[in-house]
Amino acid sequence: MTLPPLSLDYDPATASIATVEAGNRWLSQLANCFADEQAYQTMLSQGNQVVYGVTSLDMARGEGQLHYGLGILHPGKVGREYFMTKGHLHAWRPAAEVYICLQGQGMMVLEHESEATADVVPFSANSVAYVPGHTAHRTINVGTQPLVYWGVLSSEAGHDYEAIRDRNFSQVVIELDGQPCALPRKDYLQMLSERSG
Repeated sequence: MTLPPLSLDYDPATASIATVEAGNRWLSQLANCFADEQAYQTMLSQGNQVVYGVTSLDMARGEGQLHYGLGILHPGKVGREYFMTKGHLHAWRPAAEVYICLQGQGMMVLEHESEATADVVPFSANSVAYVPGHTAHRTINVGTQPLVYWGVLSSEAGHDYEAIRDRNFSQVVIELDGQPCALPRKDYLQMLSERSG
């Protein structure tokens, strides 16, 4: 059995964990995540930027072990869509996950793999979000400061980004009248089509 360090310090302001290197996701790595492709390409042409980062401790191996990570999702928008993570399913589909928000104002999209249902739930400082097994999940920053959170999951869970890349999420979160608003992706695509037409 392999275990991580039994105790580590972390900084919630920077979402860093002592002695652990962070991994960043850049805007260029989020192709096909945003519904407004034109706004995405325009923003990307103005320069690549870090959208979010995760510092993970995933060395634990053995039955019943856990992996955990500290995420930071920066504020911003592509067109009307708030900055978001790529989102994923777990490679081991039954694995659930717990997210614990330390700072910021966000939302999570939880979409069951085989049902045509999606929940968009609040996810802000001092709140917890439970992600059931067989559920694709994406984190969205709808505030003006970084969204900082822990994710804790089974060491057997793994990540499957390909399934989400191929079909994407059915819900988007956009700014509407100055407030975050969740709506079906197809409806937002229709809005964009009417605006450009």
